[in-house]
Formats: sequence, structure tokens, C-alpha cells
Amino acid sequence: MSRIFISAAHKSSGKTTVSIGLCAALKQRDLIVQSFKKGPDYIDPYWLAQATRRDCYNLDFYTMERDEILSLMKDKSQGADITLIEGNKGLYDGLDLDGSNSNAALATLTQTPVVLVLNARGMTRGIAPLILGYQAFDKNVSIKGVILNRLGGSRHESKLRNVIEHYTDVEVVGAIHNDQRFNIDERHLGLVPGHEDPFCEQKIDLLAEAVNDQVNLDAILRIANQAKNLSTDNATIEIRSKNHTKDIKLGLIRCSAFGFYYPDDLQALEHAGAELIEIDPCHDAVLPDVDALFIGGGFPETHMHELEANKDLRIAIKSAIDNGLPTYAECGGLMYLARSIEWNENKCTMVGCVDADIIMEKTPQGRGYVQLQETENSLWPNSSDKIINAHEFHYSRFKMVDKNVQFAFHVKRGTGINGISDGYIYKNMMANYSHQRNTRNNPWTERFISFARDCKNRKIKAT
Repeated sequence: MSRIFISAAHKSSGKTTVSIGLCAALKQRDLIVQSFKKGPDYIDPYWLAQATRRDCYNLDFYTMERDEILSLMKDKSQGADITLIEGNKGLYDGLDLDGSNSNAALATLTQTPVVLVLNARGMTRGIAPLILGYQAFDKNVSIKGVILNRLGGSRHESKLRNVIEHYTDVEVVGAIHNDQRFNIDERHLGLVPGHEDPFCEQKIDLLAEAVNDQVNLDAILRIANQAKNLSTDNATIEIRSKNHTKDIKLGLIRCSAFGFYYPDDLQALEHAGAELIEIDPCHDAVLPDVDALFIGGGFPETHMHELEANKDLRIAIKSAIDNGLPTYAECGGLMYLARSIEWNENKCTMVGCVDADIIMEKTPQGRGYVQLQETENSLWPNSSDKIINAHEFHYSRFKMVDKNVQFAFHVKRGTGINGISDGYIYKNMMANYSHQRNTRNNPWTERFISFARDCKNRKIKAT
């Protein structure tokens, strides 16, 4: 399996835009490209998926076992000519002192050669000890090339190439000058999501053009072909007991305001018996006949006037939840279900099933990995008492939390809704700030659909 790992010395080196451009440029060569993203992220994977025309999947040590990572890679890379993994932050950055969940650890686990994207702005001779240090720090990591980024011009490029050739054995496979084509608008969570950008396709084409101009794609392919065979002797991603017939109509709130969904979680929902029915909360006035509702994360604050204006759907959703519709919401979905959202001195009315007002702040209110312990109030509890590893990233907070609210989770690590609890419960609705990932240790999709099935069966018996 031909594979390459795109990493960097530190955050904001340009590896995401380079990765998007590489994926698009390789696809233009009529290659089938499969992308992966390290860590919890929804935005970068969307751009990578648009560039490859294949879903991008997340590889995350915190929520997944190592054999799950390997199996997911093997499974989703079938039929691809080349696999590209984009790291997060710097090559050696991670939670633990020993680097066990770093990008380097993922490159080592997957036996994937690394190409470093280096922000070389203002650097000359100092780039050599940087590269040598990264090579020496962990001999298990195979750094096979560098892409110099944000160069000041041809003279700057020539100096850097001479220094790297003289002092190191690492190949310069690309040299990208300051280039407007690599500018993609950013927001508080990173890049503006591609589904919100009307010029997404044009920007990806420009990135592909820039990579074709300034990166040696033949060298990239040659390095990728040096990847060793992926070892998956003991690996399995099978976490579901059986493939159910699609007997649960699951409304999926999806539009430019709500796009934070893991593709393999959506696939797991279907495997568990869900027929996904997409609903656009900005434009669809009627709630379809559904057995359950899933509202993922996103940026409802940037669309709150449109969401407020679609009063008919908001009323229909509230009525359905008031009458017991099984509903699961995460982060932006929680905000949509609240009474209101307040941002930039504007306040808009939302659904109102979460009896609270939401305020957007200028700094993160919850950020990073979380650990959740289920309470006795959980609507669809896990079969074990295992801690649930998840993640959160939100600038919003509750203006006030009613002391009588029931919560599904104690927060052992992280912030959640009030620093100690998450999973707001109302009838058959659960709404978290935390984002869950469907894994062997947390098969939430099966549990949610089973809960929806039980509710449906009870409703049928009652009639």
C-alpha cells in the first residue's frame, strides 16, 4: 500500500493546505487518493474529502485502539492508489511525555514515511539543525523529504536547498513561495468549513495548480512507494453484532450550519439499522416522518438568523421532542436546541427544548479531549462502566444552568456544560457539548439506534 504522512515542525506551518493541494494534484493524475486525518477534526477532513472525492477518516489514539486504527486504514484504503495521512500540530507533539499519541507515533505504527512541511520564513542555515534534530529525536520515524513553505523568493529557495543538501540527507521535494493560492479563510476553529465556502472547488483547484507548480509529485510518489506493508495481523474494526435492516428513519440535520459528522459514524448508524434522511434546518419548513433525530456540530451562530427565520421547522422539532422523539445532539446541535443564541450583540430564538440561553464568547469555553462517566440518567447506557473518551471545542456557554437539570454524564476531564456535567436530558433527548466517536469501547451508534427502536416499538404497542 503506497502511503505518505504529511506533518510539520509545529502548528500553522501550512501542512493542511499543502495536504489538500497534494490530494487534488494526485487525483488530477487519475490516481485514487484516500486521505486520513490524525486526531479529532471535522473541518480539515471535509476539505481533504472534497479534494479526493472520497470520505476522509480520522485516526485518533485517544478514542481508538491501535488495532482499530490499522484496520480502519486498511479497510478504507482498499482500491486506492495512494494513501495520504495529514498530521495535526507538530510531528512530535502530543498529550503524553513519551510521545505515545504523537504524530510520530502514528507514523511509526502505520509504518508510513514522513514528509515535513516546514515554514521556512526568515530561515537560512538554521534549517539544517532543525531537520537533523527531528531525524535524530526518534530513529523509528522515517523522515524522507521536506516541503519548504512560505519562501521569500528564488534566492531564498536556493540558499535553503544548498544548506539542506550540504548538511542533511533529506530530499527537498517541494519549495513553495509566498503564494496567495494557499490562502483559505480561517475562523475560530481553524479553516472555514468547505461546505460553507461557495468557492471551495475553485480554491482546491488553485491549490492543486500551486502544488503542481512547486512540488515534485514524482518524488512524493517515490517516497510513498517506500511504505512497508501495513501490519494488521491482530486488527479488527468489527464492533457491531449484526447488520440490521434499515427499520429506523433517522433525521440528520445537515446544511452549511451543521456539518460536523464522522463518516464512519454515519456508516455505523446505517449498519445499526438507520435510514438517514437529511434535513436542512435553514430551508426545510417541514419535519419529515422520522423515528429519531441526530443533530451534529457546526456553526449555528453564523447562520442563526436563517435558523430563527425558519420558524415552522423549529416549532415542528420542538413539538416532536416534547412528544418523545429520540434525539441526540452534539455541540452546535445543542446550541440549536436551546432557547436562544447570543453572538456579536445579536440574539436569535432557537428550538427551545434545552431550557437555557447560549452565549458565544471570544475565547474557548471548552477545548480538547474529555472523559465522561455515565450517570444513572443516561437514556441509552453503555453495557460497561468504561470511561468514554471524547472531545470538545466550543466558544459558547450556557448563560445559566438550571440546578434541576438531569445529566447523562459526569465530566471527569474537560468542561462539558458546566464543568462537572454534560449530556442535557429532556424526555428522550440528550444534548452534549462533547463529540463522541463510535469505537469498540464506545459503540454509541448501536446504542442510540437500539434506543430509538425500543421507543418506536413502545409507541406501536401503545396504539
